Amino acid sequence: MVKQIIWASLAIFITWLLLDLLLHKLLLRPAYDASANLWRPMDKLNIPLIYFVMLVLIGTFVLIYSFLIEQKSLAVGIKFGVLFGLALSVSAGFGTYIHMPIPLRLAWGWFLGGLVKAVSAGAIVGLLIKRSP
Repeated sequence: MVKQIIWASLAIFITWLLLDLLLHKLLLRPAYDASANLWRPMDKLNIPLIYFVMLVLIGTFVLIYSFLIEQKSLAVGIKFGVLFGLALSVSAGFGTYIHMPIPLRLAWGWFLGGLVKAVSAGAIVGLLIKRSP
């Protein structure tokens, strides 16, 4: 199962990089530009920290599915992704909107984007991680 965990984690990492590129650099760019005073300049972003946070999130997701979910299938993975995504995305999108003056469009974008990322991760673990014999 260790190889399955590694492959699933790598697949999620690549998928999320692509989705983040699409979401943040293309779809949400106008919302970021409209609230530029809230964000650090690109050259001040802590890139290692960004990847560390992403890897911890992926690791947590994959390990919960691997070790705590008994029945493993594509459908179960997607259901897990939906629930995990709802929990994290509502707090990231709308939780941030509660405390910061971000545009509502950005809150929705973070919510929906996070949900899509979690569902895609659920599909990946559902396809790649099978129960050990």
